Formats: sequence, C-alpha cells, structure tokens
Amino acid sequence: MAATLRVTDSVSIPEAELSWRFSRASGPGGQHVNTTDSRVELSFDVSASSALSPVQRDRALQRLAGRLVDGTVTVTASQFRSQLRNREAAMERLARLLADAIAPPAPPRRPTKPSRRAKQRRVDDKRRRGEVKRLRRDPGE
Repeated sequence: MAATLRVTDSVSIPEAELSWRFSRASGPGGQHVNTTDSRVELSFDVSASSALSPVQRDRALQRLAGRLVDGTVTVTASQFRSQLRNREAAMERLARLLADAIAPPAPPRRPTKPSRRAKQRRVDDKRRRGEVKRLRRDPGE
C-alpha cells in the first residue's frame, strides 16, 4: 500500500490520517465471502487534517456537509472479492471525492446577449419555415 493518498498534485494525505475498517461483504462469492473480511471502509477526518490548507478544509467541510459525521468522511468498497482490490478502490474513491471537494469554484458566468445579426437570422429562419409550411397546405384551406 502507498504511504500517502495522493489527492491532487499539491495535496497528499499521510497514511496516519486514514482509518481503515474491514468486514464481511455481502453478495456473490460462495463460501469465500463467509470467511474473509473483504469489505473496506476508509475514513478520513477532514476537520482535523493537517494535509489540507485552511481554505481547502473549509471548502471540503462545506461541500461534503451531507456526507460528514463529526467532521469525518467515509467511503466503502465491496465490489471485489479481494480485500486488497477493495482497499485500492476505496482509496481512489476517497481521492476523487476530496479532489472535487477542494477544487476552487468555477469563475462566475459573464452574461451575454445574442447579436443583432443572430436575432435577425432567427427571425428569418422562422419566416422561411412558416413559408415552407404554408406552401404544404391544401390550396382549399
């Protein structure tokens, strides 16, 4: 396993700040599933982390508010039969979740208006379309 969880180029979470729990997974696997703790829960305390800057921490706490329990975010992985592969999947999932949470906000949208030419083109197209439909009508109408 990696010593740190790489979230972005500038943010890495040390292994000491990650908390692992293992349990038996449900689903297919036959007798194997009853004997191995292949389900993985990976927890990370966002509010007490030293890996995040104060701005990133505030951003993450705000964006992950619905998923946090006492400032801790938890991801679960149980899709693989192997505990090792589930550990890797949980780490990828947590890294993606945190990268999205600490990303800077998008720049504000600058409102624009259609140009005069675009408005004219739209009206001309409507008129042309109406003319086509008018010509399709039965002459008796």
